[in-house]
Amino acid sequence: MTTPDAVPLSGPRFQTEPARLYREMRRDHGSVVPVLLDGDIPAWLVLGYRELHQVTGDPVLFSRDSDLWNQWENIPADWPLLPMIGRKQPSILYTVGERHRQRAAMVSNALEAVDPFEMRGHAERFADELIDALCAAGEADLIAQYAMLLPVRVLARLYGFSDEEGPGLVTALNDMIDGRERALAGQAHLAGSMARLVADRRKEPADDVVSRMLADDSGFSDEEIVQDLMVMMAAGHQPTADWIGNSLRLMLTDDRFAASLFGGRNSVAEAMNEVLWEDTPTQNVAGRWAARDTRLGGRAVRAGDLLLLGLQGANSDPQVRTDASELTGGNNAHFSFGHGEHRCPFPAQEVAEVIARTGIEVVLDRLPDIDLAVPADSLTRRPSPWLRGLTRLPVRFSPVPAR
Repeated sequence: MTTPDAVPLSGPRFQTEPARLYREMRRDHGSVVPVLLDGDIPAWLVLGYRELHQVTGDPVLFSRDSDLWNQWENIPADWPLLPMIGRKQPSILYTVGERHRQRAAMVSNALEAVDPFEMRGHAERFADELIDALCAAGEADLIAQYAMLLPVRVLARLYGFSDEEGPGLVTALNDMIDGRERALAGQAHLAGSMARLVADRRKEPADDVVSRMLADDSGFSDEEIVQDLMVMMAAGHQPTADWIGNSLRLMLTDDRFAASLFGGRNSVAEAMNEVLWEDTPTQNVAGRWAARDTRLGGRAVRAGDLLLLGLQGANSDPQVRTDASELTGGNNAHFSFGHGEHRCPFPAQEVAEVIARTGIEVVLDRLPDIDLAVPADSLTRRPSPWLRGLTRLPVRFSPVPAR
C-alpha cells in the first residue's frame, strides 16, 4: 500500500501549523491520505468527515482488532508506537463484538453512577489547592503547575484512591505520557497502583468506580479491569488537561472572550466547544484495520491496512465547514470524542467536561486580571501528530493570598 507520495506523520508542522498541513494533505491526496509512521510503516489517514463517519460506524469492515494488521512482520520489538498500536492488549481498546459492548457497558455504568455534584466538589477542591500553591507569586505556568496536575487527581479520587496517593499517580501518569526515560517506570507505577486498588476493593467494596466495575456480572477478570482502568485514566487525563490549556489559551488571546476574564461565565462553555472543533486535544487516533479489501474515498484499501482517524482533519472538512455553516457555538457534531461503538462513552465525556469547566472557572475566579505573560505567537505546542496541547502557558496576575 506504500505510495511514492506518502506523507510522513511526523515533523514540526504538526506543532506549528496543523490546520494548514491538513488542508494541504486534503488538497493533494483527497479525504484518505497515504501516510508513513515511524520506521516508514504505511497507513491511511482519514481526513474526510463522511469517510470518518463510515469507518467508525462500521466495526465489522473497519475492525478494532489489531491482529488483522498486515504490517506486523515489519514492526520491531522496540517500535515507539507499540504502546498505542499494541497486539493482544487485554483492554477495552482492542476488544470487539459483543464482548466489547459488555465491556463498554461496564465502564459506562460505573462512571454514570458518579454523583455530578460530588465530582464537581472534588474538582473545585483540588483546583483550589493548586491555585493556593501559585496565587501569591503573581505569575505561573498554567500547564505545568495546573492543567497537567488537575484531571488525574479528580479521576484518582473517583476511582477510589486516597488523596495521599494522588500526587504519585500524577507523576507516574505524566511520566508515561511524556514517552521519555521515565515512561516505563511511570507505566509500572500506574499498573501496580491499579492492581492494588482492584485487589483491595475485591476484598472491601466501597462507593467508587472500581467497586462498581468489580460488581459487574459479565465475568471480567481483575487483569482486564486493571487494563481498562489504565486506559480510562490515560484517556481521561491528558486530553482533559489539554482541553483546559487550549481553552484558557483561546480565552486569553481572543477578544471575543474578554468579558469572561472579568467575571462573566457565559463564554466558558462556548470557548470549550470551539476548542473541540478548532483545536481538539486528540488530533489523530490509531486506529482501525480493514477486514477485507474495500474502497474508501476513492482509495483501494487492502485487507489488514491500518486506518488512522483524523479527528481534527474531519472537524475542518470544508464539505461540512462552509462559509455559510458556522458549526461552533452549541453544535456538538464534531469528532473530538470519536464516533461509533468505540467512541468515548458519554458518561466519560461528562466527567471530562465537568473537570475541565471547573478547572477553567476556578482559574478565572481566583486570579484577578489574569493575562498572558508572553506574546501569543510565542506559545508553542508539543510536536505530536496525536495529541495537541501547549508546552507551557505563562500568565501574570495580581498576587492574592491562598484560601
